[in-house]
Amino acid sequence: MGSAVELDAGGRTVRLSNPDKVYFPERGLTKLDVANYYLAVGDGILRALRDRPTTLERYPDGVEGESFFQKRAPKNLPDWIPTAHISFPSGRTADEICPTEVAAVLWAAQLGCITFHPWPVRRDDTDRPDELRIDLDPQPGTDYGDAVEAAHELRDVLDGLGLRGWPKTSGGRGLHVFVPIAPRWTFTEVRRCAIAIGRELEERMPGRVTTAWWKEERGERIFVDYNQTARDRTIACAYSVRPRPHAPVSAPLRWDEVGSAEPRDFDIVTMPARYAELGDVHADMEDHSFTLDAALELAERHEHDHGLGDMPYPPDYPKMPGEPKRVQPSRARHDGPPGRDS
Repeated sequence: MGSAVELDAGGRTVRLSNPDKVYFPERGLTKLDVANYYLAVGDGILRALRDRPTTLERYPDGVEGESFFQKRAPKNLPDWIPTAHISFPSGRTADEICPTEVAAVLWAAQLGCITFHPWPVRRDDTDRPDELRIDLDPQPGTDYGDAVEAAHELRDVLDGLGLRGWPKTSGGRGLHVFVPIAPRWTFTEVRRCAIAIGRELEERMPGRVTTAWWKEERGERIFVDYNQTARDRTIACAYSVRPRPHAPVSAPLRWDEVGSAEPRDFDIVTMPARYAELGDVHADMEDHSFTLDAALELAERHEHDHGLGDMPYPPDYPKMPGEPKRVQPSRARHDGPPGRDS
C-alpha cells in the first residue's frame, strides 16, 4: 500500500502510514486523498472543531469495511492534543479529544477517522452548549428540496426570535442549521428551545414538517430532530467527510446558495477548489453569540397556552423529569391510554 508519508500541518509533522490504502473504492480515493482534503480545508474544519470534545467515526479499512465510533481518547494520544472530561446520560464519563490545531485532524485521519462529531460545547465548560443545532431530516418520500423549503421558513422563525443560523448540507439529503449561542443554558434548556422552534416550524408548514419522535407518525415530512440537541448527541461538523460511496462532505453554505445547491456536488475532490475560492463561508460564526431568552419564552407559551410540554428522549436515556410516556403510539393503544408517567 505504499510506504508512510509525512505531512506538514501548521508546522507540525504528522506521519501517515499506508497512504495508498483505498478508502472509497467506487472512486478509487485513498487515505492520502482524505488527509490532503482535510489539509485543504484545514482552517474551516478547525473552526468547527476547535476546543470541542469530539467523537471519531473510524473506518480503518475504508468505507466498505467495519467501522466504530470512538468517544474516549485513544491511548496513544499525543501530548499536544488536549482532552475534556465529559459525562454521558448514563452517568459514565470519558475524556474526549479536543482539536486545537489542524494537525489533530490529520492525526485522527491517520487512524482512519472519516467523520468528526463534535459536541456543541467547549472544553472549558462541557455542560453548557454554545451552539443550538437544528437538524432537518428528510423522511421517506421527501428529499433535499423539501428540506430547503423548511430551511427558508426556519430562517424566518429564527429571525423572529432574534437568532441567526448558518446552514450546511448534511452530506446526505438533509440540512443542518447551527446557531451560535452564549454558553449560559443547560443541555435541557437548549433542547427545549429546539423543540419550541420545531413546533413553530411545524405550525407554519402543516403536513410538510413534523416534530413527531416516532417514525410511524412522521409520514412524508421533514423531521426536526430535536433530540440532536440532547446531551451526548452530536452532528457531523462542517467539512466532515461522510462515509458514503461518492465521498461527500458536509458543506457550509451561504443562505443564497441553499436553494440552488446540489449536495452531491460537494465531495473531497470538489470542495478544495470551492474553499480556495471562497474560504470558509461560515468563518463569521465565531463573531456572534445569541441569547435564547425569546426561544424559552416561546416554549413557555406553548406549554401554558396549548399544554405542549416535553417530548420523548432517545431510548438509551434514563427517564427524564417531565418527559411523557416513552412508548410508540401503536403499542400505547394496546396498553391503554398514554399518560405522562411511564
